[in-house]
Amino acid sequence: MVVNILECLSGAGRAKGLVVVIDVFRAFSVACYAVDRGADDYLAVGEVDLARKLAADRNGVLIGERDCIKLDGFDYGNSPTEIESADFSGRTVVHTTSAGTQGLTGAAEADEIITGAFVNAAAIVEYIRARDPELVTIVAMGTAGKMRAQEDMMCAMYLKNELDGYPNNFEVLKKFLAGVDSAEKFFDPDKDYAPERDFNLCMDLDRFDFVLKALPRDDGSVRLVKVASATGWKSEAAQ
Repeated sequence: MVVNILECLSGAGRAKGLVVVIDVFRAFSVACYAVDRGADDYLAVGEVDLARKLAADRNGVLIGERDCIKLDGFDYGNSPTEIESADFSGRTVVHTTSAGTQGLTGAAEADEIITGAFVNAAAIVEYIRARDPELVTIVAMGTAGKMRAQEDMMCAMYLKNELDGYPNNFEVLKKFLAGVDSAEKFFDPDKDYAPERDFNLCMDLDRFDFVLKALPRDDGSVRLVKVASATGWKSEAAQ
């Protein structure tokens, strides 16, 4: 198994093999929390207008941001704190962000796509091992999909280390990430769109025991499907 790391939207467009698209702060942390809260159908979308249309057609829940701020008319911003206690049972969730969802829709060369975050890191590693692909490409989406974000690159390196059998020290990593530029918003009381609790929820290592597999749709959206347990991963691998 060869494991490569690429960055940003340009990297997503070049990614091949089994592709892990990472957005720690906050898209794919939010996605895990939303699925855990019972979302019946989860659509990741690049374009805001398409997100609005899909949600309207399905009486869906709209989650999303641009420049980290909740979009007008959306039900929730891109914040795990906002949805931590929500009940999405039987609902369609439609999610659009500046980086993460763009990476899912842009990974056109991938054989298979899953999302990446710290909150389900162990499940991601176990899933990849069960699939045992020749090539894994980990894409650290970065800020707005255009420039490096340390949390995404550190998550990419963490996953690669785990897959390659090298040691990781998550507590040191978490302490480091609390001080990076992209985390400043969580500790600024004037930025209510990014509560401090978001940082801890996004850094809650291995909180979830499932992966989110991305299935591109003809309308330009991507359906995220929960795949849980070693039995489920082996079933996926047999397909």
